[in-house]
Amino acid sequence: MTSALLSTMVRNVLDGISAEQHRVDEVEQPKLLRKVRERSTPWTPEELVEACASGYYAAPPEIGRMIYTFVRATRPETVFEFGTSYGFTAIHIAAALRDNGFGMLHTAELHEGKCAAARKNLASAGVGEYAEVIQGEAVEILSSFSHRIDFLYLDGWAEFYLEVLRAAEPRLRAGALIHADDTEKFAAGARPYLDYVRDPSNGYVSTAIADGQGLELSTFTRPSERELS
Repeated sequence: MTSALLSTMVRNVLDGISAEQHRVDEVEQPKLLRKVRERSTPWTPEELVEACASGYYAAPPEIGRMIYTFVRATRPETVFEFGTSYGFTAIHIAAALRDNGFGMLHTAELHEGKCAAARKNLASAGVGEYAEVIQGEAVEILSSFSHRIDFLYLDGWAEFYLEVLRAAEPRLRAGALIHADDTEKFAAGARPYLDYVRDPSNGYVSTAIADGQGLELSTFTRPSERELS
């Protein structure tokens, strides 16, 4: 069976997102990084949505393919993604779920316009039935999330990674994979998260992978509250 990732429908959408990202972010990313450097107080989620609204900020293609291989290999029933944007990584995850023959991605995004664009892109790629785009804050969504999480992908703002992870913990299955991007690119914001997952007493085995932007892979090693109940 040919991978869904290689289908014309998927490739056309991914190539379109990549082309727009290259065109838009060449201008918008320096503006965002300047705002980050000048900021002296913590961001609110709403402020970050506004600051990032004009950019794409998708993961590099190599990360997308890596996530696809993770999902194919680990065969999760439930994937939760923090930070949808235009759906670049969501399409990779949904394509892998389609190739596995089961599973669902639940991906959280605050920006209304990006939610609509992501839904359209997932549908255009032919993998929309394997993904649910949820508009809202990830922590609030997770507070009432009813599924056990097998794979957690963090690609929103790094300062919120720890908060999102802690909200997901009651639903993480033992052995769940957690993938956190941009941990070097936004090192100061990611530090509390990295300190937490690298402390074995918190229930994780974690390792850093140097990819130019920073990637932390972690495995949850203790049963979730859901599994204990």
